[in-house]
Amino acid sequence: MADTVPNHKDSDPEQKEHVTNPQEKDSLQGEKDSSDSIPAFQDVDFNGPPGHQKPFNHGEEGDEKWILTEEDCEDELGFAFSEIKKWTILSVIFIVQVSMNFNTSLYSNGIGGISEHFGVSEQAARCGAMIFLVAYAFGCELWAPWSEELGRKPILQASLMLVNIFQLPVALAPNFGCLLAGRFLGGLSSAGGSVTLGMIADMWDSEHQQYAVAFVVFSSVGGSALGPIVGGFVEAYCSWRWTIWIQLIFGGAVQLMHLVLVPETRTTVMMDHIAKKRRKSGEDPNVYGPNELVPFKEKFNFREIITTWIRPFKMFLTEPIVLTLSLLSGFSDALIFMFLQSYALVYKQWGFGPVEIGLAFIPIMIGYFIAWFSFIPAIRRNIKERASKPNDEKAQYESRLWWLLFTAPCLPIGLFIFAWTSGGPPIHWIGTMIGAAIIGIANYSIYMATIDYMITAYGPYSASATGGNGWSRDFLAGVLTLPATPFYQNIGGKQHLQDASTILACIALVLVIAVYVIYWKGPVLRKRSPFAQELKGAKEESGGRRVSMVPGAMSNSRRASYAASTSRRGGLAGSRAASMSGRPGPGSRTTTATNPKARERAERANEEMEKEKNELYV
Repeated sequence: MADTVPNHKDSDPEQKEHVTNPQEKDSLQGEKDSSDSIPAFQDVDFNGPPGHQKPFNHGEEGDEKWILTEEDCEDELGFAFSEIKKWTILSVIFIVQVSMNFNTSLYSNGIGGISEHFGVSEQAARCGAMIFLVAYAFGCELWAPWSEELGRKPILQASLMLVNIFQLPVALAPNFGCLLAGRFLGGLSSAGGSVTLGMIADMWDSEHQQYAVAFVVFSSVGGSALGPIVGGFVEAYCSWRWTIWIQLIFGGAVQLMHLVLVPETRTTVMMDHIAKKRRKSGEDPNVYGPNELVPFKEKFNFREIITTWIRPFKMFLTEPIVLTLSLLSGFSDALIFMFLQSYALVYKQWGFGPVEIGLAFIPIMIGYFIAWFSFIPAIRRNIKERASKPNDEKAQYESRLWWLLFTAPCLPIGLFIFAWTSGGPPIHWIGTMIGAAIIGIANYSIYMATIDYMITAYGPYSASATGGNGWSRDFLAGVLTLPATPFYQNIGGKQHLQDASTILACIALVLVIAVYVIYWKGPVLRKRSPFAQELKGAKEESGGRRVSMVPGAMSNSRRASYAASTSRRGGLAGSRAASMSGRPGPGSRTTTATNPKARERAERANEEMEKEKNELYV
């Protein structure tokens, strides 16, 4: 893995200071003098190995601890997984995501039974759907950042386990209050798509993520449509409690699959595990992961916990990219959710029963499939455009929204078709289903394009960024659950169903205009997004390499530690350029890149350093 040269602690101290060029010696002495004036980094030894950082010197010289970097273990991280392994993981995550969204929608098929069993109105019974969605919105935000700190697998396992546990007080509820409490806790325990989408950023860089994003987004929207399709049969042939038992059975199977088949993918957590493994084997007793040297009391003190928890909310409120795209996606989903609440009212005009109403959701699923497949050639086009225009920011970012310019208008078009064909006989019901399929195309497209854009902009912190998207979608959908049915029943006169959907279609027109504004004003939004700019700067500073963390996402104590471990002061030794080039600094160890891409980057780094050196001595 790495070629070894004598460790700096065994080297001649005088040899470290030996330089052949007087100008270079003066330069190094100046850097040394200037570094002594910065107390925040005075414990850092920058003559360490190029692939490692040594932020602290604890006690004797033999106790020096080096921080493992991505360059040292590139072939062991999620990015280096084989395509088969990546897509196996993603297939399990697909099912996990389906189960989460399945839970949000299947409950609605038990509303009639719940109303009768507990002696409450059907409108009151809908509170169980509303409270789950609103709690789910906050659950996405609360779980997502911890997956970036503690790892995707333990967080997702904890989430799935709690969701399954809190199904029990709902299925066995002796009273309506217990049922609502169980639904609230189950929603709050749901990690949602923010964690699963974050795993894409763990395994694919922004240049190759789009097919994976399209796959996972389909599981998110598809799970919501699968619930009522299955629920129609449950409502017709089983008691209302089976709408909960089925959720529990599905959730238990999914949790077991995830436990057995999905490894950890979060880069910084994997680096901690790799460092521990190397210490245990004796390969490198002084190497530590990026999180290991942060004391437990600093990692989990009150301030650290609050900093981690508020990250998604802070990004939602302070990052124009997150705020704008989340509101677009959220209002779109809310409109569609309101429209879905009209299904029972609309299709009863044609004599549809529970099973037929459930099957009426199949056209929406067909629309999702059509949209998914339509993105495949759009993604290919986008990849070619990015490759041909590497320095064009619009090609690198806003081009990901290009296909949305053509599919977003499907939202108002589909709603208008549904509205004007939902008056019942003698109009055939097929017209409403065509409109529903077109709406499905728009819903998938808006979610896919906005998520793809946000993962690209926020990389390793995409779980927190997409948490804002999930929050707005679920919160707005949950808030509109209760007024949706009265809205369709009371708007207008005899044509109240048509009038209500027409109003939604008019609102959708405004949302479509917003899509074009975002596309053209995307560069302005990104420049006004401080976190996105900081991440972009960190990537540029690392020579275009992906970065696993940025100071802007950390508390003050962790930021200081990170800054010390990534400082470039002290010249080439200890820098990313050195670790990529494989050149030993004075008394250092080197890492030889075995990955073809890593070798290519190393060659480029060598060329750049030679160029800089020649310019210096001209």
